[in-house]
Amino acid sequence: MSNPALSVEGLVKTFDLGFIGSLPGFRWLAPRLGVKGIAHRVEAVRGLTLTVETGEIYGFLGPNGAGKTTTMKMMMGLIAPTAGTGTLLGRPLGDRAARARLGFLPEHPYFYDHLKPLEFLDFYGRLFKLDARTRRSRSLELIERMGLTYAIDRPLRRFSKGMVQRIGIAQALINDPDLVVLDEPMSGLDPMGRKDVRDVIFDLKRRGKTVFFSSHILQDVEMICDRVGIVVRGKVVSEGPLTDLLDAPSYRVDVVLAAVDDALAERLSADASDTTHIGARWSFALTSEDAVTPFVAHAVAAGARLISVTPQRRSLEEVFVARAQGGEPA
Repeated sequence: MSNPALSVEGLVKTFDLGFIGSLPGFRWLAPRLGVKGIAHRVEAVRGLTLTVETGEIYGFLGPNGAGKTTTMKMMMGLIAPTAGTGTLLGRPLGDRAARARLGFLPEHPYFYDHLKPLEFLDFYGRLFKLDARTRRSRSLELIERMGLTYAIDRPLRRFSKGMVQRIGIAQALINDPDLVVLDEPMSGLDPMGRKDVRDVIFDLKRRGKTVFFSSHILQDVEMICDRVGIVVRGKVVSEGPLTDLLDAPSYRVDVVLAAVDDALAERLSADASDTTHIGARWSFALTSEDAVTPFVAHAVAAGARLISVTPQRRSLEEVFVARAQGGEPA
């Protein structure tokens, strides 16, 4: 990674949640130990390291409670890490000059709901010290891009959840940022809204911007990401280009044959990991690409007719579930 837009190393965040001795059901414990209470701490992030290269789309994945939002807040400088270091656009985490080139959408944003879209975006444009003409032109452009022109005179309190999400993405782009960080940007969006957001992310990449986002909608991640990182219990357990994660040696090839009698099917099944018989066709799953040619040659020589040979790539969902459960994808 020669020019990272975002890089963190050994990031740790520990939350002090008070004393167990003050909690109902635990008040008996502290006096018996001769102390006022026992400090209760939670390690939300435990030595997390990752790098996001300039110009790429990076998907940050993990189950609920894995530490994704906490990590993103540390990257944004909203909370301080307990330990670890990092850079944002070549500057230390929390640097004001770097944050001026950043766009951010939190997972549960709160906006002033009495404002209308133009007023709302103008407010955020002022925070970035944009001049009045730029604020208005960019606001109108983003409102149209996010499909909210029909609601331009409607206060945010009358917006649906999906509409609030759209205007939230618009505010993350008001300063034409070099790095865009989105926490669950697809939340609350219908299929058309998700497509619109995907199109926006693709356009950002085309313009040389960097996008870092978390999502539980793995289909969207699989469609648009260059690289992904999977975090479990505060640590990155898998990271790399999406193609590398999905094209592992354990993928299978399905060979479909016809004109297969029972004796031949029995012989072929010995070399397959799974066999399915539907009507006049037999499907054999092979776990090695190298095994396909001799398998097909043997079958055809024995009188079978080849229907299809189809590589079956693993889905991101399969990879995610296996990593989240602490195992290797099958």
